[in-house]
Amino acid sequence: MNHTKGLVIGRGKIHPTAIVADTVELGQSVVIGAYSIIEGHVTIGDNTHIGNHVHIKGPTTIGKDNVISSFSSIGCDPQDKKYHSEESYLKIGDANSIREYVTISRGTEHGGLITNIGSYNLFMAYAHIAHDCFIGDSNILANGASLAGHVHIGNFVGMGGFSGVHQFTKIGSYAFCGGGSIITKDVPPYTLVSGHPAKLIGLNLEGLKRHGFNEEERLILKEIYKKLFRESTNIIEDAVLYAKENTSPLIQLLLQFIMSSQRGITR
Repeated sequence: MNHTKGLVIGRGKIHPTAIVADTVELGQSVVIGAYSIIEGHVTIGDNTHIGNHVHIKGPTTIGKDNVISSFSSIGCDPQDKKYHSEESYLKIGDANSIREYVTISRGTEHGGLITNIGSYNLFMAYAHIAHDCFIGDSNILANGASLAGHVHIGNFVGMGGFSGVHQFTKIGSYAFCGGGSIITKDVPPYTLVSGHPAKLIGLNLEGLKRHGFNEEERLILKEIYKKLFRESTNIIEDAVLYAKENTSPLIQLLLQFIMSSQRGITR
């Protein structure tokens, strides 16, 4: 390990108390704060800012323009009894904000050996992302939100504070999960769920507005929501039928999600 002495590298700066391994590759203008430790095969992209007391363990790849705040543990060993020190990976995209005390684990053999995080996500303080999770872009996990292993999250998803997601569960794009919710089944795209266990409340209308869905698109989603979640007696069979009749990408995202569900749909 290198005990740095206030090194300036590519216009970035490493605090003199930080410890950075020889195996770490740093892009341009990377800042590493006091008492942070970066070990193993880690690659950090340009303009990424790492705060004080951060621990990053490889193999981990972190993109550019990320901000990782104090006391976060990134690329930590999976909390899984089936993990036996095999080499596994964490990949993080660009422009994510990872706040204080966030923990993100690497993958396991059972999940393809990789945890994959997209770009433009906000992980608030104390959020936890377990092994083998796949997270898309522009999601928000509020304080204390926790994902068990193998959870898949789409894009533009909101997770309320202290919500928890069961392993192997999927949450579709543009969904919102209320604070304190316990999610044990798949959450369809565009919907709002809440409760312990989580129940389907309706469409995430406020979220759809914020993400630019126009009135016509919202009316289309309201109609298919009514057919599937209020009138249908067999949601899978009806989703297959509607998928054959409707080629709209807006509707197909919802129908394909339902048809591919393994854990069942939150109702």
